[in-house]
This record gives sequence, C-alpha cells and structure tokens, in this order.
Amino acid sequence: MNFAVLQFPGSNCDQDVVHVLRNVFGHAARLLWHKESSLGDANAIIVPGGFSYGDYLRTGAIARFSPVMEAVQTFAANGGLVLGVCNGFQILCEAGLLPGALIRNRSLQFRCENVFLKTTTTNSPYTNQIPEGKLLRLPIAHGEGCYFADEETLTKLRANDQILWRYVNANGEATEESNPNGSLDNIAGICNEGRNVAGLMPHPERASEPFLGCADGRLVFQSLIHALEHNLMAKAA
Repeated sequence: MNFAVLQFPGSNCDQDVVHVLRNVFGHAARLLWHKESSLGDANAIIVPGGFSYGDYLRTGAIARFSPVMEAVQTFAANGGLVLGVCNGFQILCEAGLLPGALIRNRSLQFRCENVFLKTTTTNSPYTNQIPEGKLLRLPIAHGEGCYFADEETLTKLRANDQILWRYVNANGEATEESNPNGSLDNIAGICNEGRNVAGLMPHPERASEPFLGCADGRLVFQSLIHALEHNLMAKAA
C-alpha cells in the first residue's frame, strides 16, 4: 500500500506515522508537503497531529486552506480513505470533511495522558479489526480536543453509526470522569456519512509497538490496511 502523510509547518507526529507504516507494517509511506497539489499514487491519506501553523486563529483553521487540502477534498469525494489524528482531526473538521468542531478542553488545560477508548462500531475502515469488547489504551496530547456539535448533528451521528470511539474508564463505562476534555457524548472519534473519512483525538501511532508500553494503536492501522486490501481485491475481481 502507498500512504501519503501530510506535513504542515508545525506538524510533529508526521514522522511517527511514517515510521509505523513503514517499519511496523512494511508499507510504503511518504511525507507530502502542504504546498503540493497532487497526492500522487496514494491509496490512503493520513493527516497527522501537531500544531499546524502554530494553531494560530484556531486549530486547523489555516491548514485547511493549504493547496494539498484541495487534493484531499477531491480524493475523499471519490471515496478515498482519509484518517486525521489529533490536529488532523481538527483540520478535517475545519475543512468540512467531518461534522462538528474541536474546541478548548473544558478544563482549559493541556491534557497529556493515557486514556481508554471503547470502539462503538466495527463497521468502518478504521475499526474493522478491533475485537468486540476490546478497550484501546491510547495517549492524548491536546489543548483543544473537546468535540462539539449541535444536537441535530449529534442525532445524525448516532443514527448513522458514525461515532467510532468514546472515552471510557477501565470498565468500559463512558463517565464524566473518563472524559478528558469535555467532549459531548464522550466522543473521541467519528467518521463521515460515507465512512471513508475519520478522525480521532488520541494518538494510535504513539501506541503501536510493545516497547512503548502499549500496542493497541496497531489495531486502527490494521483496520485501515485491511480495508485497503479488501478494496483492491474488489477492484481486481
């Protein structure tokens, strides 16, 4: 598989994602500078975490106007798989590729810690390899990770099975205490109606190897790779 990992001024998780895709999973991955207008032969796009453009104005607000994002818009409209992590999630929301917005944490503090996630559906390219009942332990590192949307949008997300992950405690319960940023409905990650674009605030790339203390994040990438392989087999048939 060929992955393109976007790189903006201020990205700081781009190399981590490339490392996981290349060295953990053995697939081709390259950095794609924000001024590029073509995605090349990429099978999937990863919009990584960091502080694109220093988070000036609003997280993701400037990055969404980068030339590369026009190509990402077209790629997504044609069914291409796009995953945004942390700042990448914020950028995808700002670009209108995902509904809602990420705002300041309820505590008004930057949160850097491990959290538990419950996968609420395996019906997506990003969750299909996560065992039922398996809680993911992933790190977060953000100051603006509070997911917000109006009630109409939340209702649609629930009805369309678009909520992929929720913050939970070690018992799998979505409590107020287990919610690190005040996200509505404990939402940690969602997908679009077409299910090909997704975003989450926790960092799977930072928990994809055992020596990092946890490898639960591998399941997100395994799901994406499985979906890509399935799509290629379907096209070849």
